[in-house]
Amino acid sequence: MYVTNGLFLSGKGYKTIGIPIKNSTGIKPVPKGIPVCTLPWQCLDPLGHHATTCKRGGDVVVRHNTLRDVLAETCHRAHLGIQVEAGNDPTADHSHTHPADLLLTNWTTGKTAAFDISVTSPLNTHTLMEAGVSAGSAALASEGRKHRANDAKCKELGWLCVPLIADTYGAWGNEAVEAFSQLASRLATLTCRPKSAVLRDIYGRLNLHLLRANATAILTRCILN
Repeated sequence: MYVTNGLFLSGKGYKTIGIPIKNSTGIKPVPKGIPVCTLPWQCLDPLGHHATTCKRGGDVVVRHNTLRDVLAETCHRAHLGIQVEAGNDPTADHSHTHPADLLLTNWTTGKTAAFDISVTSPLNTHTLMEAGVSAGSAALASEGRKHRANDAKCKELGWLCVPLIADTYGAWGNEAVEAFSQLASRLATLTCRPKSAVLRDIYGRLNLHLLRANATAILTRCILN
């Protein structure tokens, strides 16, 4: 499903990745000017891969934290007990992992869930071929990496590891889709609204902020004439 600027409301993303960034952000990937990233001085690609994954300048951190905060506010409205950035004790074992951007108590069957939010690019070389055939395959690959990195710590703490992965085009992984469906069910009951409308709002808010962050990252990396 789309709105006028191509924003995803379903969270399933494009069937292929060959859709220009401008269809989802409303801007050209590389505005008229010299196509060079001003931060590491690297050439920009026409689909915005470098701009939306560049770790210089803090844009990916801002994007991550914005998505985290939007989801945290949604969880609060669903009356879920929540902690932000939990389980990041540098003195503990597995301290190199950080599985809980959001820690939710009493999530499923009374268990605590560690929501780990991340954004990945389907234009990475190791996921490009699959992403060209199946939307969301980059997010699915990242889910597996998150489980390998975090399952040991989560099991030790008695948590469920729940990676919530989106790709830069707005396609979410299967575990995010399932988690958002559960959130929508709770909110629909509390607000007496149809679940489909609540779910559309969840994806709409998250992907609007995702696309805004991508647009900001692209524009701040262009030297204009």
